[in-house]
Amino acid sequence: MILSRMKILMPILLLAFGGAAPPLPVLAGDTLADVLREKGTISKEDYIRIQAQEEKKAHEMSQQKDDSSVLVGWDKKGFTFSTVDGLFKTAIQWRFQGRFTYPERGDPDSVGDFSDNEESTFELRRVRMKVGGHGYRPWLKYYFEVDWQPTRSAGDDPVDSSTRVIDWRIMLEKYQWMQLQIGQWKINYNRERVDSSGKQQFVERSIVNSVFTIDRQVGVMLHGHLAPGTLLDSRYYAGVFTGSGRGEANDDDQMMYFGRFQWNFLGRDLKWEQSDTAYHEKPTGSLAFAGYTTTGKCTRWSSSGCGSLGTNNSLGLGFTSDSNAADGQFRVEGLVEEFAFKWAGLSIQHEYHWKQVKDSGGGIGGVANSKTNLMGSYAQIGYFPHYIIPVIPKPLEFAFRYAFVDPNVSVKDDKLQEFTFATNWFFAGHRNKITMDVSHLTLAQPVGKDLTEQRVRLQWDVSF
Repeated sequence: MILSRMKILMPILLLAFGGAAPPLPVLAGDTLADVLREKGTISKEDYIRIQAQEEKKAHEMSQQKDDSSVLVGWDKKGFTFSTVDGLFKTAIQWRFQGRFTYPERGDPDSVGDFSDNEESTFELRRVRMKVGGHGYRPWLKYYFEVDWQPTRSAGDDPVDSSTRVIDWRIMLEKYQWMQLQIGQWKINYNRERVDSSGKQQFVERSIVNSVFTIDRQVGVMLHGHLAPGTLLDSRYYAGVFTGSGRGEANDDDQMMYFGRFQWNFLGRDLKWEQSDTAYHEKPTGSLAFAGYTTTGKCTRWSSSGCGSLGTNNSLGLGFTSDSNAADGQFRVEGLVEEFAFKWAGLSIQHEYHWKQVKDSGGGIGGVANSKTNLMGSYAQIGYFPHYIIPVIPKPLEFAFRYAFVDPNVSVKDDKLQEFTFATNWFFAGHRNKITMDVSHLTLAQPVGKDLTEQRVRLQWDVSF
């Protein structure tokens, strides 16, 4: 009896203290449970239970290790870093726009602009870093964008080209029908402005943009997607903002109030980007209406923040600059009607704007109780001719745009017009493309011939 027990205990003792038991053929992968089961010391049921516990423990240890690791990759939003559990993700993207222009960098909108010296310029129009993702929950998202070195006009303050944070926002998107956004961004007022400058059909936005956009503002917005996939498919937006533009605190207790309703009348949502690079096999379109009202020092907005209109008011006098305006001097209201459509390589986009500025006076040069109405519109169309003439390369797109701005509807012969023809070559969609456009610009004159100017622009836009 003693001898038989010793035969059983010896292998166990030798294994426990790192020894070996030559009489037993123990394989390198064998566990103690394997040895005991082979010798009949434990039952089959005990062996299965021990194995199940070991496998569970090994799986838990492996899961803990995997959850703490970070996955590195790349997608259309740039280089990505994410945890295996999916609770955290960050995407970093670099973007560059190199541009040549002649004879004007911007849009001439005054007599002086049409008669000034010609300029032939290479510039870095936009050099940016975009960082976005989610944290703690997939629906708790964030995004910010830094503009590193925008080119300034000759003689401008160097501050105008300093590095600046242009977008920063937190988005709560747990429910499709109601989502919350807080921060600073291009307000979802009109498609042309919200469409990224990297997803434009032309080198730059139309002459309508600088006059009618409300651009970037700081505030909070509710929005949602209703009845997706049906004939009632629609989106809504409603927000409250400072009304002072990018990076500027409010100067009074008045706020900007904004609303937009978009109907996707074919039951399919249309993304905020131009050109039908995705080739929509089914027709997709949207019809939208939006409006805003605000009181403050600003009569226009841009990427630089609060500004003033460069045209005359209804009394024929120049608008007071925002730096000289009194608190709450201007009440500005705007409305826009918008249409967009894409199908089989064809893209159409149109907006019609109305804007009113009421001047209560008070600033230097301010005139009490003047009321100025402005109107403007653009329409553009683009197409990839490869889809009807296969011999034409597939990445090639042609586009045309017409736009006008009436800076004061009570004054005749002051309308500004734009006729622009563009060609695009897409290496990798909007992430890598070359655009060239040629414009014919006119400014009506009350006496004599209209002023005219032709402009050529060539641009390479690439995101990494």
